[in-house]
Amino acid sequence: HIAGAQLAKDLETHLKTYAGDVVDIKNDYVTHISKTDTGFSITTSSGTYESKTVLIATGSHRRKLDIPGADTYDHRGVTYCASCDGPFFTGQDVAVIGGGNAAFESVAQLLAYAKSVTLLNRSDTFRADELTVAKLRQHPNFTIVTNAVPVEIIGEKLATGIIYEDKLTKEKITLNTPGIFVEIGAIPTTEFAKDVVALNPQGYVPVDPRTQQTSTEGIWAAGDCTDGLYHQNNIASGDAVKALEDIYLYLKAK
Repeated sequence: HIAGAQLAKDLETHLKTYAGDVVDIKNDYVTHISKTDTGFSITTSSGTYESKTVLIATGSHRRKLDIPGADTYDHRGVTYCASCDGPFFTGQDVAVIGGGNAAFESVAQLLAYAKSVTLLNRSDTFRADELTVAKLRQHPNFTIVTNAVPVEIIGEKLATGIIYEDKLTKEKITLNTPGIFVEIGAIPTTEFAKDVVALNPQGYVPVDPRTQQTSTEGIWAAGDCTDGLYHQNNIASGDAVKALEDIYLYLKAK
C-alpha cells in the first residue's frame, strides 16, 4: 500500500537517521568516471569528486514505446510494469507488447487478474525460452499475434486500444483494450562508466556474483545496471550489501 516514491523517501530518511553525518547525499547526475593515481575521479552535473572506491548502482530504465499516443497515455493505460499495475485491470482484456522472457513473465502475471491477454510480437519468432512459450500457449485466455508492429495508442481520457500493422499483409488492425503493457527491454544506465569498466554488448556491467566486483579494481556494481540474471528491488539491495561488505574489506586491507 506504500507508493514507490514514498518508500524511496522513507529509505532515504532512514539512512540519514542511521548514518548521520557519515553519509553525504548529492542529487547529481554522474557524467563520467576516470581512473586517477589514488583512485577515481567522478564528474557530475555540479562538480567533481575524488574517491578510493566506487559503487555503481544506477539501475536501468525501461525502453519506451516510440509511437504516437504512447507518451500521451503513459500511466493512463500504457504501463511498463505488470506486477505494479496488473491488478488495476482485473477482469479486463489487456495487451502485452514484446517477445522476450520479460514479456511472457508479464503475461503469466496478468493472466491471474485479466479476463484475457493478447501478446503482440513484431516477428514470428520469440526471444523467450521455448518452454515458457509452450506452457503459456496452453492457457485458454492467452492469444499470441505475430508479425504485429505497433502503430498508435488510441483513447480519450484513458487509453482504449492499440492499432498495429500486420507486417506481412500491411493491414492495420485495432485491438480494443484499456491496458497496454510494454515489455520491449531495458537500457542500463552505464554510459558514464564505459571508459573505466568493461560493459557487455547490452551495456550491462559484468560482476563477480560473490563480491559484485567489476573488471576494474576498486569499482563494484549492484542492481539492475549489472549483468545479474534477475533484476528486482530486493535483489539489488542484496547486491549492494555484498558490495559494501567487500568494499569495507578492500579499504581496510589497503
